Amino acid sequence: MQLLTGKIILLTGGSTGIGFECALKYAEAGAVVVVVSNDNTTLSAAINTLGEPHYSIYADISKTEDVKRMIALTLEKYGRIDVIHNNAAIAHPSKPLHETSEHEWDDLMNINLKSLFLTTRYGIAALKESKGCIINTSSLVGEIGQENHAAYTATKGAVNALTKSMALDYAPYHIRVNAVAPAGVWTPMLREWGKYQNSGRGIEAYMNAIHPLGYCPEGDVIADACVFLISEKARFITGHVMHVSGGAELGYRALNYSA
Repeated sequence: MQLLTGKIILLTGGSTGIGFECALKYAEAGAVVVVVSNDNTTLSAAINTLGEPHYSIYADISKTEDVKRMIALTLEKYGRIDVIHNNAAIAHPSKPLHETSEHEWDDLMNINLKSLFLTTRYGIAALKESKGCIINTSSLVGEIGQENHAAYTATKGAVNALTKSMALDYAPYHIRVNAVAPAGVWTPMLREWGKYQNSGRGIEAYMNAIHPLGYCPEGDVIADACVFLISEKARFITGHVMHVSGGAELGYRALNYSA
C-alpha cells in the first residue's frame, strides 16, 4: 500500500523547486495534490506533468481572500483536506537588516509568515474534521542564522516557533504539525540567491562544501522527508523541526588546503 493513498494535500508554492518535488512524491505515494502558485506559467506546467486527478489553483497566499478561495475550491472539489503543506516562500533580499527596505521586509513577512496564519485560520476546520496534519517548509538558517540574510532568517525562525506552538494547540484535535528544515537545496530560488554571492563565482563548490555528506542535493530529498512526516509512519511525531541538511549544522570542520 502506498504511504499517502487517498489523502488530499493542499500544497502552496507547489509549482517549482522543493514544492514541485513534493507534489511529484505525494502523487507517487498515492495522494491527490492541489498545487497552489502565483505563477501561471509554472502552475500550468506542473499540473500538466501531474495530470488527473490533481488540481491547480492560482492564488497569492499572502492575501486573505485568495486563501479563503483556495480552501473553499479544494473542499468543493474533493470534500475534505487532509494535509496543508505551507511551502511557498521568497528569499530576497540577501542583505543585512539595516539595508533592507520596509517594502522588502513586509513582502518577506507576508509571504513567508502571514501565509501560515491565513492557511491555518481558514483551513483548521477542515483539518479538525479529517484529523489531518500541517507541514511547514522552514530552513536551517532559522536556527543557525545566515550572514547578509537577516529578514529571511527571521521568518524561518518564526516558522520554527510557530510549528511548535501550533503542534501544542492542535494536538487535542489529533492534528499533527511538523516542519522540514533544509540547508542548501538546488532550486530556482537558491540559484537566484547564488548570483548575488561573490558575483556567482564558486557557488556550486561552496554549496557542496557546507554539507558534510559532500554535496548540495536536489529537492527530492526534502520531498521524501515530507512524505514520511505526513504519513502514518510518523503518527506519533508532532512539533518537530526535521533537519534535512546533510549535517550542515553539526559544527566546525577542518578545511582541506591544496599546496
